[in-house]
Amino acid sequence: MADTQLGQLVRAHYNSGIYIGEVMEDRGDRFLIKVLAVHKHPMQGDLHNPGKVDDVFFHQRKALAYNEKMNVAKPAVHPFEGELPAYKESLSKSVEKLKNKLAYKDTPFNKKALKTLEELERKYN
Repeated sequence: MADTQLGQLVRAHYNSGIYIGEVMEDRGDRFLIKVLAVHKHPMQGDLHNPGKVDDVFFHQRKALAYNEKMNVAKPAVHPFEGELPAYKESLSKSVEKLKNKLAYKDTPFNKKALKTLEELERKYN
C-alpha cells in the first residue's frame, strides 16, 4: 500500500484474524498498526492442518486486544472506509459470526473449534 499514511485507519490481515487499526509506523516492508476493532475473529485450531483435530495441536487463538500493536506486512494492509465500530462490539460480532459459521456444518473440527471459541468468549466477557 504505497499511499498509506501515518494515522490512517486500515483493515489488516494478521495471523488468521482481520483487524481495523491505525497506522503508527512505517517499518519498510511492514506497518506497525494499533488495533481499534476486530473485523474477523481468528480461526481456531492448527492453521497448518485446517479441518483436522486428530494428531495435531489444536490452538486457541484469541483476538488481539484493544490498542495492541501488530507488525503487518504491507500487502495485507488495505484502506478502511466506513464508521469505526467500538472494539467490544466488534469483538462480540466477530465471535458470533464465527460461531454461526462453525455451527452451520456438523464436523469434528467445527465442534472442537466452536467449543474453543465459546471458552474464549467467556474470557472476553
